[in-house]
Amino acid sequence: MLRQAMLAISKSRRAERLVSTSPLTADVVRRYVASDIGAVVGELTRRGLLVSVDHLGEEVTDEAQARAAVATYVSLLDLLPAGADVSVKLTALGLRLSQRLAQGHAATICAAAEGRGVTVTLDAEEHDTIPGLHAVHAALRRDHPEVGVVVQAYLPDSLDRCEKLGGARVRLCKGAYTAPGAYARTADIDRSFVRCLKVLMSGTGYPMVATHDPRLLRIASTLAVLDGRDVTGFEYQMLYGVRPEEQTRLAGLEARMRVYVPYGSDWYAYLMRRLAERPRNLAFFLRSLASRR
Repeated sequence: MLRQAMLAISKSRRAERLVSTSPLTADVVRRYVASDIGAVVGELTRRGLLVSVDHLGEEVTDEAQARAAVATYVSLLDLLPAGADVSVKLTALGLRLSQRLAQGHAATICAAAEGRGVTVTLDAEEHDTIPGLHAVHAALRRDHPEVGVVVQAYLPDSLDRCEKLGGARVRLCKGAYTAPGAYARTADIDRSFVRCLKVLMSGTGYPMVATHDPRLLRIASTLAVLDGRDVTGFEYQMLYGVRPEEQTRLAGLEARMRVYVPYGSDWYAYLMRRLAERPRNLAFFLRSLASRR
């Protein structure tokens, strides 16, 4: 119920106005959303961490907004080192308007990124966009084989998705949305995550393990050993501002540790989804608010 309530709040314009204008919110947002993306990327890179950068914004309503999103991502590439990744939501590129439009825009970003030694990962969104996401990903892979895609373990078809993504870069996460028939209990989502992880680790692609859960991190490292993957054969991913000490520790072990860095003014929906993912996140963010008073 809490998860559903938080996700509902993430779509509320009234709640967005209240949260966005709170004097306490801005300080917390700066801890989890980069205000100066160039400076943040530079600092993380100096610490031996990889980055995946997400320009916040989604659900555009016209083609001009979609073109502006493409231009933003192309400009962003100037700030990123080789080996970085950009995370792209297809609804920001016009998926709600036309799948063909979004695919064309994504192809433009992929081509520009390849020229800079940067990868692109197509992010997952609401459940009704998932068929379009995977259709666009499959089409793009023909010309841009390094383009990655996100699979959300809370969806019942996640295992089937992973089995069909042989050879692909796949970011596996638990998921921050709701869907009819989706797994809702934490234990069920975790079991789905592990089933998917087993397929990805034993497969021919490149797994990107997106979780902060210590138990799932241990399972991932164990599966990597059992399946003969060295430190270059997969990576961990964590959110900017969450468990930074663990991120540094993993990088110190020579693991590929990538930090997902969101930036931009359209941060409200992102922040609310992070709170909705797990009840403990809400307490975590509330403590953050209290600690800044």
